Amino acid sequence: MKYRTLGNTDLNVSLLGLGTMTWGHQNSEQDAHRQLDLALAHGVNLLDTAEMYPTPTHADTWGSTERFIGTWLQRNGRRADIVLASKIIGPPREPGTGGHIRDGLTRHDRANITAALEGSLKRLHTDYLDLYQLHWPDRTTNIFGQREYPYVDDSGSVAIEETLEVLGELVKAGKIRHIGVSNETPWGVARFLQQAEQRGLPRIASVQNPYSLLNRLYEGGLSEFSHREGVGLLAYSPLAFGTLTGKYLNGARPQGSRLTSVYRTFNRYDSESASRAIAAYVQLAKDYGYTPAQLALGFVARQPFVSSVLTGQTSEAQLQDNLSALDIEFTPTLLDKIAEIHRATPNPAP
Repeated sequence: MKYRTLGNTDLNVSLLGLGTMTWGHQNSEQDAHRQLDLALAHGVNLLDTAEMYPTPTHADTWGSTERFIGTWLQRNGRRADIVLASKIIGPPREPGTGGHIRDGLTRHDRANITAALEGSLKRLHTDYLDLYQLHWPDRTTNIFGQREYPYVDDSGSVAIEETLEVLGELVKAGKIRHIGVSNETPWGVARFLQQAEQRGLPRIASVQNPYSLLNRLYEGGLSEFSHREGVGLLAYSPLAFGTLTGKYLNGARPQGSRLTSVYRTFNRYDSESASRAIAAYVQLAKDYGYTPAQLALGFVARQPFVSSVLTGQTSEAQLQDNLSALDIEFTPTLLDKIAEIHRATPNPAP
């Protein structure tokens, strides 16, 4: 396993991190524990979860993922061996996105942040988090694949400086070591950094955003914050919901896969342009003797602005395959061929 520093912190995190959002829907508690054991045996130390997991979030299952991790920690006492990250949900803006959590009281203000953190700590059976993240902004902006910026009245959103003040108090109390954002924009990152500097509050250490061969929009603005401000990317959806494995090509829907079990109407990655790019990347991986997942994960992991690549998997076999991604040799010729596909079909699935 390889390790990188998380942003501007003193935390060294594994270049491949363990995503957990399937635990509680597609994976049982025993599955989760086996994945945790296997990941740690291979040197993975970053574990990312969220209060709303598993996804899609439901009233009868939310919080299950954190509870599974908590029982694993109770069983083996390996809290010191992991970098544990979780997230507070943002305001629900679409049906089914979290109105059942704390009765929809999910603004990033003092009462909700405090309640959310206490709930996560209780479920996780720990008294602190290494990284606490805002799952998406309190304000309205274009996230989760929305290309157009929504010009709406956002006067009811909680100011970033207020959110930072609460998080700063929780850092001082020892309940959080570092803070981060997720599904954030360049404006949002700039504002968080500005307010932290002006008010003497904690700086964000990371931004957890989507980044993959199908979605390299992070490179256009946010990567410079990683470079110049020490805000590391925790890259989520590096396999683009599993589509970059090639298993959904030509309309295939394998039994037990995410798109047949819990996301039957999900269409973020099924456009004609995305399918064309996926087919090209899958064939390229095969031409070089790699699995498509290894090529996709390896490409993300080699980017200097990435602190860790968060992989989600439902089986130990998938996890084993993903762990081999760091062994890929990206020759100049291979990189040229990736660039050629990207130029032909740039960012088909943001």
